[in-house]
Amino acid sequence: MAALDGLPPLRDVIQRHGLDAKKALGQNFLLDLNLTQKIARTAGSLEGVTVIEVGPGPGGLTRAILALGAKKVIAIERDSRCLPALAEIGAHYPDRLQVIEGDALKTPFETLADGGPVKIIANLPYNVGTQLLVNWLLPERWPPFWQSLTLMFQREVGLRIVAEADDDHYGRLGVLCGWRTRARMAFDVPPQAFTPPPKVTSSVVHLEPVENPIPCSVRSLEKVTHAAFGQRRKMLRQSLKPLGGEALLAKADIDPQRRAETLSVEEFCRLANCL
Repeated sequence: MAALDGLPPLRDVIQRHGLDAKKALGQNFLLDLNLTQKIARTAGSLEGVTVIEVGPGPGGLTRAILALGAKKVIAIERDSRCLPALAEIGAHYPDRLQVIEGDALKTPFETLADGGPVKIIANLPYNVGTQLLVNWLLPERWPPFWQSLTLMFQREVGLRIVAEADDDHYGRLGVLCGWRTRARMAFDVPPQAFTPPPKVTSSVVHLEPVENPIPCSVRSLEKVTHAAFGQRRKMLRQSLKPLGGEALLAKADIDPQRRAETLSVEEFCRLANCL
């Protein structure tokens, strides 16, 4: 990709700017430019699209997104050390890269959209990735401001995102993702693709919003899934006791002897609506 965009190799950029990955920020830099292009392509066509990226670091994925034709990239970066490297990319792609220095968990993402199509593509910092996903999944207004999410997580988290009932990885995250999106595992990324190599395999997950999910209160669904999976090995009559237990289950027409991991998304929504 250095040949494709005329910018220097990422290893040179990292060395020149002294960018050692910080464990405290959940950083693992992805240097394989073939892989960054593969991630960007997983999001589909980027022509005319504004892409929001979280944690760009030295900008490997940022470069891939811009090279594949995104109208604009809005990158949220907490580590000020990365800003000079990102500024070099911005100079190479005039008026197409906006870098916001700040904490992604405190960023009002909806206000960044400019009215056109928005996709979120990110190699998310491990320590905030799941919370960011939940925030994007649970706005009161739906469909959301984004057209798709193409995100990298630890493989264990990716499996939880795409899990369905009766799967060992099925839990609160699988219910929330299954309720409002179509989620799929795109591909795995080995540890050696990163600097420094993490101890686990990573996975790229692609999610697209369901236009008309089952009508349900976000707050009620969160309560039900939190209680049910908080004691996932217990029967629902026990785990849901604080929310009404057997009376709630009878109202929703669900056997009180079942366990949380056996319930479909539709059944969880039914419980939430009966709460």
